[in-house]
Amino acid sequence: MSGTEDGTGCKPGCDGIEAVVFVPGDLVRHPTRQDWGLGQVQSVIGSRITVNFEHGGKVVLIAGKVALRFA
Repeated sequence: MSGTEDGTGCKPGCDGIEAVVFVPGDLVRHPTRQDWGLGQVQSVIGSRITVNFEHGGKVVLIAGKVALRFA
């Protein structure tokens, strides 16, 4: 199936949602933790996104598990 498991064009582990590419310096908000405030992407390594939030501190998130939103 040309590198996919399910025929949708996704590789194994893909949830079917197109990935958003974040880069260091991007300002973001967590979709369910509004109390963390504004966050700034510190690094992106593979699927791990490190974000420093105003009130939530430094948090490492897994892309695809949390749909960060651009601020």
